Amino acid sequence: MSDVQINQPMSQRKLEIQAQADATAPSREGWIERNAFYYNDDYRFMRFLVPEGVRVLDLGCGTGRLLAELKPSCGVGVDFSQACIDVAKKKYPGLSFVVGDIESQAAIDQLSGPFDVIILSDTIGYLEDCEETLARLRPLCTPETRLVVSYYSHVWEPLLKLASRLGMRMQMGELNWLSTSDIVNLLELADFDVVRREWRQLIPKAMLGVGALVNRFFAPLPGIRRLCLRNYVVARALEDARKSEPSVSVVIPCRNERGNIESAVKRMPLLGGGVEIIFVEGHSQDGTWEEILRVQAAYSKVNIVCLRQDGVGKGDAVRKGFDQATGDILMILDADLTVAPEDLAKFFRAISSGKGEFIHGTRLVYPMQSQAMQFLNYLANRLFALLFSYLLNQRFTDTLCGTKVLWRSDYQRIVAGRAYFGEFDPFGDYDLILGAAKLNLKITEIPIRYASRSYGSTQILRFRHGLLLLRMVRLAYFKLKAL
Repeated sequence: MSDVQINQPMSQRKLEIQAQADATAPSREGWIERNAFYYNDDYRFMRFLVPEGVRVLDLGCGTGRLLAELKPSCGVGVDFSQACIDVAKKKYPGLSFVVGDIESQAAIDQLSGPFDVIILSDTIGYLEDCEETLARLRPLCTPETRLVVSYYSHVWEPLLKLASRLGMRMQMGELNWLSTSDIVNLLELADFDVVRREWRQLIPKAMLGVGALVNRFFAPLPGIRRLCLRNYVVARALEDARKSEPSVSVVIPCRNERGNIESAVKRMPLLGGGVEIIFVEGHSQDGTWEEILRVQAAYSKVNIVCLRQDGVGKGDAVRKGFDQATGDILMILDADLTVAPEDLAKFFRAISSGKGEFIHGTRLVYPMQSQAMQFLNYLANRLFALLFSYLLNQRFTDTLCGTKVLWRSDYQRIVAGRAYFGEFDPFGDYDLILGAAKLNLKITEIPIRYASRSYGSTQILRFRHGLLLLRMVRLAYFKLKAL
């Protein structure tokens, strides 16, 4: 991208803000260093939200520090302050910077999109028409693009104004003071779908280590977090499906499930551009592997793939199946068929229509058959759903339903980032849930009717597996909240 200047007439308010930005540009880096604790925490969390090596557009980039901190493969910054852009070009010659008012359609038209991430860090406070500006960004987005809006909490307005008067904070001009709900509403009006909300920094000063301790362990707690200084909202542009006729791979982990194999094939619905059924057998003792081979031969017109596990556990089986899958969409169907294969059509409609990017079932909405779930299991499911709804800031009613659906391209991104959480999940459910949350995917639940088993017995060891789930909650807290 060439460095061009894009201007249009601005309001008196914005002219004053521009003049203030020009005047403080030479000293801006000094202000950042003076308030290093505040800025470093903000940069750290933005790096959590934005992976390295992607195409990033920073609207209202100032002198370019945040954009540089994110280490993009292609970084473009736009700001209406010529003085700020001059500093940014000098400090970060490997990035592209443009002088322009992002509320100008001409400025947006000059940007070579699409981008993987678009950032408005505090910029929304300076805009004259937030809704219209957000709407103009849609041509720069793909279905995978994430828009990150970070801003001050409106409850901090009096303190921030006082800090400016006392010379403890840069002069910022007359701002829009918006709540997180206001920002969410503006995004929805502009046809963006909010996928994540976070609150950070209860104390913006180090205070001999007290600030870091409070911000890490107390600031994320329910109730308290709404008092934090920084708000972060992540959204995606509402778009049509990625492919009109995507193909599907259904992975069926199975251990001692001989009596359900043929039924799974016979009841499998026709989906999209074709269905690939992948059985992954895990050291069965009841002839399950032999039954899979028999069914494959008997239903030669069906695309059936037969795999055997090298490792153990459902998580290992899912990963082996997904690694071999060729479909655009990946699905998990438990071999016990307590979730009906016919219900996979609902999951396909949800993901192919763009209503979600990670679709998972919930068994706890509709009444379930007698003995389908033991009472202690039911209570544990409710508890873990509540905990993960808090940890992920997305609604969950049932995290342990085995039926989960996502795009293969998104699964590959989860695999690429798996080191962040580590190889921790023997079940395969939380590896995907936490990975989807880290990628800011839109998570959508689909209620299903949960049936009792017609063959075999449960593989769940209630107390042993319950302890493992508590360990996962602890891991999720430290990886997603107590950063």
